[in-house]
Amino acid sequence: MSDRFLVAIGYHGPSFHGSQVQKDVGTVEGSLRQALRRLTWWSDGCLEMSSRTDAGVSVRMNLARIDLPKPVSEKANEESIIRALNDNLPVGAVAISANRAPSDSKVRYANSRRYLYRLEAIEEWPSESDPDVMSDACSLIEGVNDFSNLCRMDSGVDPVRTVDSCIPWLSDDGRVIGFSIQAKSFIWNQVRRIASAFSGIASGRIGISDLESALSMPEVSVDLGRGPSEGLVLWEISHADFESPFSDELPSPAAFSRRPSDSRDYRRWLSMSQYEMGALLEREWLSRAN
Repeated sequence: MSDRFLVAIGYHGPSFHGSQVQKDVGTVEGSLRQALRRLTWWSDGCLEMSSRTDAGVSVRMNLARIDLPKPVSEKANEESIIRALNDNLPVGAVAISANRAPSDSKVRYANSRRYLYRLEAIEEWPSESDPDVMSDACSLIEGVNDFSNLCRMDSGVDPVRTVDSCIPWLSDDGRVIGFSIQAKSFIWNQVRRIASAFSGIASGRIGISDLESALSMPEVSVDLGRGPSEGLVLWEISHADFESPFSDELPSPAAFSRRPSDSRDYRRWLSMSQYEMGALLEREWLSRAN
């Protein structure tokens, strides 16, 4: 017999080869399995992740469903579970909070998922961009669309998705840092391909009409590119059986450096931008972890 918990998990993308278990490489799910085995909490089928992430994609908050043996759950509380997991997780991953959940709770059936993408990390991104144009591009993404041209399709997957919100992420001085996007579910590479389309519009590689056509005529195949995984963060998951410890507000990019216009300087700055995104996540975790 076991009791079901939903646990908020965060991790730095560069520290893992994605979230799903893979042979001979470190992954988030693999690290959780090892932690549960060390704690003697492991049983077959006791672990499931809400969202899968590719290598390089960082996560402020994912959800894991963990079924704990009753002798453990009867003695432990949410705080002690988090402490025990963090004592056994590798550097780069953190357990943030835990909620008891109904025995039939489905961790993958989230109300919504929210991603952030730092568009400045894309090489073609211009030093100056128009926030109004980005708002127009975001408006095209919102609502019900067939995203066949803006995802990597698997057999049998429905390309139609409803995007609840897509808004520019702006600095204090009004420059476009990136965007926030929220939906109940996403298709593989959907956000990264949207990011590439936005970058192409800002740089002049494509027009906003090209994005509009890609959405309105999904039967006409077109490739608008794919943004790098390093710019992407799974920001939050909303679930009926989990009380999020985080604020709904977009994070302030006040501590972010301005991207240089020179291409050589950009390559040096890219490492700085990845450090800044990592520091942003650490601040979020440290302020809210049990």
